[in-house]
Amino acid sequence: MRTRVRGWRWRRNPLRRRTDVVEAWTALAVAVLLSVAAPLAGAVAGLWAHDAAQAVAVTQRAERHRVRAVVVGNRPERLPSVRGDRQHAYRADVRWTEPGRGTRTTLARVPAGMRPGEVVDVWFDARGRAVAPPPNDVAVWQHTVTVGLCAAGGTAAVVLLGHGIARRVALRHRMDEWEREWAGTEPRWTQRSG
Repeated sequence: MRTRVRGWRWRRNPLRRRTDVVEAWTALAVAVLLSVAAPLAGAVAGLWAHDAAQAVAVTQRAERHRVRAVVVGNRPERLPSVRGDRQHAYRADVRWTEPGRGTRTTLARVPAGMRPGEVVDVWFDARGRAVAPPPNDVAVWQHTVTVGLCAAGGTAAVVLLGHGIARRVALRHRMDEWEREWAGTEPRWTQRSG
């Protein structure tokens, strides 16, 4: 049966070595860093990512405009293999009428499953090129959460890696201390002269 004594590394006792104290302080620092620094790094990175993504979304909303167009053809022979999901897109010819410019036709990305004659929203930039729609608030928040979680996880991984290295170094020093002490004790136990 094994008995654990809590806090033995902190109290003065003859079995405690300097490496034990270093390891105890390292464990305390790791606990503080994991409970404070990792979430803080995630929050700061998330806020930065939110501001950046929000700025990109605002810029793209200002630069791009939406047009209601009709799919007129150029449908690929084989549609993407997606069951009931209209998220994937392919390129097809679309036609719309612009006030003062007349009817226009261009190749644009449309959701999978669109048939000729169906109406679709198409986004264009200032030069008239078909582009992806600007990110909405959900996409901005998804980006924010992803960056925040990655930053918190990365910080935690670095802290745990550092803790593993510190424990390995402490173990090496502990083994060296034991080896030195055994070199002085062994001749008395085995009646050999060193």
